[in-house]
Amino acid sequence: MALTLDTYRLLGRSGLRVSPLALGAATFGTEWGWGAERDEARKLFDLYTGQGGNFIDTANTYTGGSSERMLGEFARGDRESLVLATKYTTLRRPGDPNSGGAHRKSLFASVESSLRQLGTDYIDLLYLHVWDATTPVEEILRGMDDLVRQGKVLYVAISNAPAWQVSRMQTIADLRGWSPLVALQIEYNLVERSGERDLIPMAREMGLGVVPYSPLAGGVLTGKYTRDDLTAANDASGDGTRKSFNLALGTLTERSLAIADVVKEVAAELGRSPAQVGLAWALRNPAVTAPVIGARTPAQLEDNLGALEVDLTDGQLARLDAAGAIDLGFPHDILASDHIRTVTTGGLRIEPRR
Repeated sequence: MALTLDTYRLLGRSGLRVSPLALGAATFGTEWGWGAERDEARKLFDLYTGQGGNFIDTANTYTGGSSERMLGEFARGDRESLVLATKYTTLRRPGDPNSGGAHRKSLFASVESSLRQLGTDYIDLLYLHVWDATTPVEEILRGMDDLVRQGKVLYVAISNAPAWQVSRMQTIADLRGWSPLVALQIEYNLVERSGERDLIPMAREMGLGVVPYSPLAGGVLTGKYTRDDLTAANDASGDGTRKSFNLALGTLTERSLAIADVVKEVAAELGRSPAQVGLAWALRNPAVTAPVIGARTPAQLEDNLGALEVDLTDGQLARLDAAGAIDLGFPHDILASDHIRTVTTGGLRIEPRR
């Protein structure tokens, strides 16, 4: 069944209703060498919200703060109908050791800065952006809960953290009556599926909605790259900068291009674009609430939104799964084996809880 941006989904273990595709505002501004100028960014915002989209993702450090400032400007007059998500921890000011990190001082300063830049009294969803492996989790959770009690933040979430730490935090929050984490933002796409080992199952069990970033693997799944691009050659265009970025991250590889080939084959069968197929695959995962799309132009955004109408057959879904399959590793492989199931269930076939 086709979805629309106003086919809202509940975010994790909360009553918050969000669109099935989130608009990524990291493309608002060109300070990173690619992205959209103000007028173009405004068109992206209007196109998304005009079709019922309400879930917009940014961070305090995106494009040097331009992302939050533009988003705040665009959201004026329609603030109450939007779910604005931002993040903290990655801000670094030279000479100030406390300007970044997950600790309380950084948290409160970052939220105050984001409130100013967004021109709002509250943040709908605040993510811990990157786990720092330093700050005690009780300090983080208590600080987040204090902000919720003050009304400056409505919901809290986490990104880029190990599964065991997230589950520990959620348990502590539950036991102490603090605000629970309602969302987990991770990199997840047909190329990068390691979240299937522990992060995604953990999120489903602990009540966090999964919000994947880079659902098109930095553009690799759009089909715009070829084997000729497996060099570090750069040019002055946004695509050239992005290509070098993907090469540096290891996203643009022979394996990822082979996966993109299968995506293109399925897209041709459906009369759809590769980007729509890549996004549709992510949307089919029951643990996924809303992939974050990072379009730079209205044409790209319009194409991405078409993913909501894509209906993959079981055969096509199986081919895509096979193309990007990963080894889940220990203990998942042994726990899924027929031998272990037979030993632990006495030979009974028991359907796992979904």
